[in-house]
Amino acid sequence: MFRVMYRTERMGGERMKRILKIEAGKTADPFRKIRVAAYARVSSDSEEQFLSLEVQKEHYENYIKSNPYMEYAGLYVDDGISGTKTDKRKGLQQLLKDCEQGKIDRIITKSISRFARNTVDCLEMVRKLMHWGVQLYFEKENIDTAHMKSELMLSILSSIAESESRSISENNTWSIQKRFENGNYIISVPAYGYKNENGKMIIVPTEAAVVQDIFAMALQGKGVYTIANVLNARKIPSKKGGKWHASVINAVLHNEKYTGDAIFQKTYTDNNFNRHRNHGEKSLYKMENHHEAIVSHETFARVKELMALRRKENNIVRGDEKYHKRYAFSGKIRCGECSGKWRRRIIYKQHKAYSIWACTTHLTDTQACSLKCVQESLLKITFLQMLNKLKVGHLQVLTPFIESLRGGNNEERLRKVIDSEERRIKLQEQNYVLTQLWGRGYIEMVPYYQESNRLKAEIEACTKEKQRFSNRLNSNLIHVNEAQKLQRFVGKAEPFTVFKDEDFLEFVDGIVIKSRTNFIFILKCGLELEEEVIENGTYPLWISNSCRGSCY
Repeated sequence: MFRVMYRTERMGGERMKRILKIEAGKTADPFRKIRVAAYARVSSDSEEQFLSLEVQKEHYENYIKSNPYMEYAGLYVDDGISGTKTDKRKGLQQLLKDCEQGKIDRIITKSISRFARNTVDCLEMVRKLMHWGVQLYFEKENIDTAHMKSELMLSILSSIAESESRSISENNTWSIQKRFENGNYIISVPAYGYKNENGKMIIVPTEAAVVQDIFAMALQGKGVYTIANVLNARKIPSKKGGKWHASVINAVLHNEKYTGDAIFQKTYTDNNFNRHRNHGEKSLYKMENHHEAIVSHETFARVKELMALRRKENNIVRGDEKYHKRYAFSGKIRCGECSGKWRRRIIYKQHKAYSIWACTTHLTDTQACSLKCVQESLLKITFLQMLNKLKVGHLQVLTPFIESLRGGNNEERLRKVIDSEERRIKLQEQNYVLTQLWGRGYIEMVPYYQESNRLKAEIEACTKEKQRFSNRLNSNLIHVNEAQKLQRFVGKAEPFTVFKDEDFLEFVDGIVIKSRTNFIFILKCGLELEEEVIENGTYPLWISNSCRGSCY
């Protein structure tokens, strides 16, 4: 192998290349043997493990020395050392150092677990070895980096890491559950009002007094927002030194630990390492008199009853649907200017209460959005106006709309769904045949994984394509059903004069506020209808006195 060196010069204003010299470049000796080292480890000091180590030494020495293409580069050993920490394994550290210095070409070891049980360290070491040009072979798993792409190698190790993490998680969960059952579980982060001292929860007097005030104000009928404002006005810092919020007050009032009891495993982690609130999927562990109480059981129970009664009176649903079922318009209104959400408020004029919906962006910053609020009564009137217009013109509006949905591209989409499914099945069959050929030794590993990955990518693409057309097809069918339902509803004989929450929720997905009197109703059937009404007591003729009375 030769290396040609160039130098560029300028002569007469022109760039010219001149060859200076030709010298022999360094190249690997094709007849040089591969320098192979072995790594062995045992994790205890027992005689059986030392016997195993001696067997491994003899095995690797005979294996390497008997191969004419290999040169024995040494055996690196760690005995009586745990595999979880690589920095404590002197044999492994010396092996990596020699690899970096170019003394070793290939490493043989028994298994991945012998090489490194901490998969993060294992991945890091594999990357380093591949960067240094050192091949690594795991006998048990039959994984050889010399005949495998790095991406495939890392994907295999990643799957092992996931399995390892799940095993560790299960062991930790079992250990924690045992501590729950035995009553010796230590709460790492105690609630406000407590601190940890020698593994026990001890009361912090100044914070405990604040907790007692919170429960006392709740018994007086004050809401969580009011209590938070009172504490902030007193400049009392929260647990993290910040301001109090309604959610924090609510958590304090629902925390049974202030009674001296403790309930464990309120949340749990699933197999995908996602956290969930425990609604009975796992066992709950309650320990009475776990620590000193700040409030009595009677006070805690009374506050709980009052808060439940207040939720019932205000029609508040706890959980994911909280605030979304309180009013018909809750979660349905969007600002046409800033796209923000709208919140219900009560205002008082001339000793009379009015319900309005206000833009949350405007409430936070008056300069960020010019749309202030709309009267709830106008929203109800406008909805009734829209229903009555549909009642009069449903043959001109809804019937053509339904026909357009039915006669759209449904047949074409259905054909594409079928084609995608047929292609997916054929690709799966090809992948199955490919796997069978590889399993019988007719195909090498590298081309097998290349073709298999290509087929899997095409299968995934077909699946997504099928899902996309299926969603469009299903959406059309849903819109047809919703439009037919709406047409039957507006076909009633009587005009619509009274707003009903159930009617609105049945047919409307949302409202976009364009102005104080101009709204766009987004219907579940897919139609978007814009309506406008006049304020200051001017109503359409079909609005009866009963409707005006119920709306205002």
